[in-house]
Amino acid sequence: MTQVTCDGFPACSNMFVTMALTSLLVCADAQAIQVLTRILQDLGIAVETCGNLPMAQARLDDQHFDAVLLDCHQEAAAMELIVHTRSEAINKTTVVIAIVGSSNNVREIFSKGASFALYKPISRERAAHSMRAARGLMQRERRIGPRIAVEAKASVAYSGKEDVPAALVDLSEEGMALRTGSKLPPACKVYFQFSLPGNSSLVRLSGEVMWQDSAGRAGIRFADVPQVSRRALKNWLQANPVTQRDPAVASAPGASATDDTSERLSAGLGLLSVAAGDRRDLSRRRCCLGVEVYRANISAPTRCTLIDVSSGGCYVESSETFPEGTPLELVVRTENLKLRILGKVQSMHPGFGMGIKFSLRTEEHRQQVQQLIACAESESRLSI
Repeated sequence: MTQVTCDGFPACSNMFVTMALTSLLVCADAQAIQVLTRILQDLGIAVETCGNLPMAQARLDDQHFDAVLLDCHQEAAAMELIVHTRSEAINKTTVVIAIVGSSNNVREIFSKGASFALYKPISRERAAHSMRAARGLMQRERRIGPRIAVEAKASVAYSGKEDVPAALVDLSEEGMALRTGSKLPPACKVYFQFSLPGNSSLVRLSGEVMWQDSAGRAGIRFADVPQVSRRALKNWLQANPVTQRDPAVASAPGASATDDTSERLSAGLGLLSVAAGDRRDLSRRRCCLGVEVYRANISAPTRCTLIDVSSGGCYVESSETFPEGTPLELVVRTENLKLRILGKVQSMHPGFGMGIKFSLRTEEHRQQVQQLIACAESESRLSI
């Protein structure tokens, strides 16, 4: 059976089978649809398009989407759709991405529940940068069932590792959050076994890592759950009421579906600094360069990938991230140069990367940044 969009157009037949994350693109601008669809598919996110707000509401009432990209050309109607989406359990935690222009009241749109914004005209480079950050947030929010706080020891196994200790934080029929001292592999099945409080039955299952952060927390979506383990999970969940999740997990970006307006607005404006590239006076250069990141008094580097740079700052992809305001030294090596640039963390997206603002105190610092930009431009030309 051929998959179709909600406007009746055919979609890629196997896209919805092979992609883990789903999105609804509510937009009537053909050029924006083309750019955003390609970016989403490149990120492994299935796309369903809809150019009609009432039809989009019907789809959101019927199906869960990990993200909704919503053109706010009709601002009042778009905000009503955001409020409606947030009020329905099926998409309460969906990542809402507002597509806005200069005439939109962005602060008001955030107050209604938007997660962050993409600014018109849609640039492929800027949109791709923002959507990579959004994808990490989508993975963290992919929780279909309610989570119940739990304290239990677990044993973890994956390729090359056995009996890695971990501690459960919360649990649902679809997944769980845990803490572990070891970084879990993002691209293969991870096997778990644990006993739940008050239950001697051993639960055995496998899952995939949806997100993890530098504090050792990870979100797991279950993959294969044997019937015996499924029954034990269901019985335990039914016997235990939903309680407030672990505060550390609840404070993760986007983790709570009941955040009040001010908290949601704050989070949205934080991500807006990443999304609003077209509002900067500084031109960003897209690149893909290896970079070593050093923290004060720590000699071991964190190896990252530099994905864009300007005269004022850059963005690095890294599974290990540091708190906002952390001073850093970036070291980039090329065949002819070794560049050392100081900066501090401006924005942070756990499990994905960091925005870094350069600290340019001398002319030498500024020259180093210009050399880095030249490297990025050279690397970009070579990759074309």
